[in-house]
Amino acid sequence: MAVGNAMEPEGVIILDTFAEAFPVWISRVLVTADTPEWALAAATEATGFATSKIYCPCEAGIEQPLSPSETPDGRPGYSILICTEKKSMKASVTARISQCILPTPTASAFDGLPDAKDRFYTRMHYFGDRYEERCVVGNRKCWKIPVMEGWYTGEERFGLVKGIAGGNFLVMAEDRAAALAGAEAAAEKIAGTPGIIMSFAGGIVGSGSKVGCKNYRFPMPASTNHRWCPALKEKIPDSLVPEGVNAVYEIVINGFDETAVAGAMREGIRAAAATGKVRNIGASNFDGKLGQCRINLHDLFR
Repeated sequence: MAVGNAMEPEGVIILDTFAEAFPVWISRVLVTADTPEWALAAATEATGFATSKIYCPCEAGIEQPLSPSETPDGRPGYSILICTEKKSMKASVTARISQCILPTPTASAFDGLPDAKDRFYTRMHYFGDRYEERCVVGNRKCWKIPVMEGWYTGEERFGLVKGIAGGNFLVMAEDRAAALAGAEAAAEKIAGTPGIIMSFAGGIVGSGSKVGCKNYRFPMPASTNHRWCPALKEKIPDSLVPEGVNAVYEIVINGFDETAVAGAMREGIRAAAATGKVRNIGASNFDGKLGQCRINLHDLFR
């Protein structure tokens, strides 16, 4: 793997550029169920339609699996992270618990940030229509709500903390199959890392975007990141696609802090390079117009 313009045997060049991330608020929800399969089903449903804040109500993803010893009710589970503005967090978490976790057989939801100073209530117990009951699970104040399968048991008070969103890197290769193989290796390596999520399907983005639009008079929140589109490299003067690259995939990472995001980027880049199919690694940024956090690719390997 090479940094700068030097080429090493692996044939991978890391471009001298940076990923541009921005502040976000994060809540962690612990999703449990009688079996790992049902916990995963609930967690997957609760993180749907949450790839990008461009049009989704929030960004969300599965953080990691949890053993029974790591959950309040002693059942298997998964932790999920929900990322959005502070003012929108209550609505986002409430909607995903009430519409995705509550209806899933045997599933429950608990707060994954019990020490967070900032907190909110989902008021889930109102669904019980005054038939709900207070209870304690693992020393946590919870509610039991009567449902058709028996009882739904979970917390309704959740914490939120500051984090960052939009850490990223670009995986580039001669053709789509090679680039995708590198991106898949990167996503597989990063998946399950504590403190981070990849909100896009499979952790990979096939259609990166830029802020606003360039060639239409009406406003749009985002449009295709034309400078990284290989199909346009001979048609536009500002293409950033390196010579010999015909496919580009993006890995986007949200996390609790820059250290967690940068660490995931480093490991993902190493995994992509190890496939032997990747030509270049880059990053998407907007000259500081999107966020204040800059993660330089070269600094990751110094």
